[in-house]
Amino acid sequence: MSKVEEFEELRPLLFSIAYRILGSVAEAEDAVQETWLRFDGSSTRPTSVKAFLSAAVTRISIDVLRSARVRREEYVGPWLPEPLLSDPYQDPARSAELADSVSMAALLLLERLSPLERAVFVLREVFGFGFDEVAAAVGRSEAACRQLLVRARRHMEAGRPRFETVREEREELASRFFAALSGGDVAGLRELLAADASMVGDGGGRAPQLARAVMGAENVARLLAAVFPRMARVGVTFEPHEINGRPGAVFRDRDGRVLNTLALDVLDGKIHTIRSVINPDKLGHVGPVADAWAIDREVRRAGRST
Repeated sequence: MSKVEEFEELRPLLFSIAYRILGSVAEAEDAVQETWLRFDGSSTRPTSVKAFLSAAVTRISIDVLRSARVRREEYVGPWLPEPLLSDPYQDPARSAELADSVSMAALLLLERLSPLERAVFVLREVFGFGFDEVAAAVGRSEAACRQLLVRARRHMEAGRPRFETVREEREELASRFFAALSGGDVAGLRELLAADASMVGDGGGRAPQLARAVMGAENVARLLAAVFPRMARVGVTFEPHEINGRPGAVFRDRDGRVLNTLALDVLDGKIHTIRSVINPDKLGHVGPVADAWAIDREVRRAGRST
């Protein structure tokens, strides 16, 4: 195989590693591209191309994450990962780990870890790399990596929900949720939400966003039932779509441009968290992006005319 063929074969794995470390599609794609440049510019042939490329993309991602953390501390409002519509890497032997690790809830838990802890956890727990490979990738001893993993597991387990509805039940619940949303059905929405349900929006100061998280089933249901019918009147539609391995939807304006994504966290048969990403900087990989400010003005006018 040529260098290009070897690299392209491993590209899905490299992207998936980078995305879980960074929580950003754009940054992950940049990290993969930088990995290619390093591989293409190397005059020596590595014993294991997979190990070489995985180590390279991990180191690049760690460096990017360290600088990104400064930006995230100054971020306007809640920060959410960039929505991922489909994970390019599939491994039947590790399907459960891959699915769990790409959810927004898991990525937000990973944000609690240091860059090294995050990289070690992703390589070892999600992708099943040996400790020798992990150590080589992060530039630490195997003993140090074991300690990093212990700390990472402790943080992850402390925040991880105890129960999660199986996939079929999640999809059925999501179908009922979006039907109630379409009809502006407050009672129908409230019935599907956990008592302590919350809704969080990420606009990053670049689009209209919630001033703060909306808490409680009643408040979330009333907000959704009030806002979406107005959005529909100005031509906004949505298509159910898996977001980060969980039920969700992509919302579009009348011209088909992406307005926002919505992802649902379903636990114990109820929707506990709704996460909306409307920051246009985080949606370019989904498709052409709508003017959220213009739509917001239309929605407000529609609300005043009723």
